Amino acid sequence: MRVLLALGGNAMTAADGRARPEDQIAAARVAMRGVAELVASDIDVLVTHGNGPQVGNLLVKNEIAASVVPPVPLDWCGAQTQATLGFVLMNALDEALRERDVQRRSATVVTRTRVDAGDPGFTRPTKPIGRYLPAYEAAVLVEHGETWEDRGERGWRRVVASPEPREILDAAAVRALVEAGFVVVANGGGGVPVVREDGALRGVEAVIDKDLGAALLAQTVGADVLVVATDVPNAVLRFGTPDAEPLGRVDVRRMRALAAEGHFASGSMGPKVEAACRFVEQGGARAVITDLANILDAVAGETGTVVVPE
Repeated sequence: MRVLLALGGNAMTAADGRARPEDQIAAARVAMRGVAELVASDIDVLVTHGNGPQVGNLLVKNEIAASVVPPVPLDWCGAQTQATLGFVLMNALDEALRERDVQRRSATVVTRTRVDAGDPGFTRPTKPIGRYLPAYEAAVLVEHGETWEDRGERGWRRVVASPEPREILDAAAVRALVEAGFVVVANGGGGVPVVREDGALRGVEAVIDKDLGAALLAQTVGADVLVVATDVPNAVLRFGTPDAEPLGRVDVRRMRALAAEGHFASGSMGPKVEAACRFVEQGGARAVITDLANILDAVAGETGTVVVPE
């Protein structure tokens, strides 16, 4: 069995959201214990991850230094965090496997994801990133070509495109490593967004949804199961109301209908549900949305919200 495990950005920070290096290392150790359980059960595992808090840290550094050095572009931030988090996750996985006396190598692939240059998000960027700034600080970054919006009393905030992922350009390398026996960390943050122009590739200032990128990677490398790991054990109907109901096993047609009814918030559970549906519709055996507490049962489809074909 081949499983793609998509770790949410909160899986790489402390419970209170802090993202100091020691917090990220500790969180990675917790996450990789689950991966080690899968590997010890003779399951091929790929790992992808969010990178929102880590990119956010780099953006703060950009902002502070903007009057001294040019800001690092967002695609560079994505590539840097892929490499850094891959390093941290591999170290944590090696430790967890050693504790189980399991011999398995790991590798990280800094992964590019092609998006369309004509995606509407590039003409009307709407994805907010980073922190709020006063107008005079935002103005410095606008001079460097960034797009910022006045959000009223809270200040100004940067907005970028969030284009659809179209192609995982480095999937062949990922697949070759998996088939050679490696546990592979790839496509972090949805991949480094690139466009193809006149036969050449260039990075773009954009953020790809991590869960949608995970669904595309899982499909591309022939994963049987997609597990979207988050901080709750199930997707929930009527979330936040007295009638809240955890969702268990559900076929993809009903899941689409529930999403259309507005049960899943666009900024949190919505992309996870969309990713699960896409993966199953493209031939995946099942997709599971859950936490990391019972990862083996999740892969088997015995816990969490399990989306299956009709």
